[in-house]
Amino acid sequence: MTKEQYWRAQIRRIVILLAVWAIVAFGLAIFGAPFLNRFSFGGVPFGFWMAQQGAIFVFVALIWIYARASDRADAEAGLAETADTTATGGEGH
Repeated sequence: MTKEQYWRAQIRRIVILLAVWAIVAFGLAIFGAPFLNRFSFGGVPFGFWMAQQGAIFVFVALIWIYARASDRADAEAGLAETADTTATGGEGH
């Protein structure tokens, strides 16, 4: 994998995850709230829950997905971190 392919894949991944975040945060939690409020989740209107909690859960999940996918891409490109390339220099601090 060349450097250009690596960064193209990283940017594509970021754009996709940001699109998912925008759809959830704006589409579901704001614009879709009136429709989602027809349903309840734990006794709370689902649109309200999505705006207050659901979007945060999705955001944290997207961060986890990004970190895992980036670690795999780094390993495939030969850019994975090792004890020699981290700030501690393998000293175990």
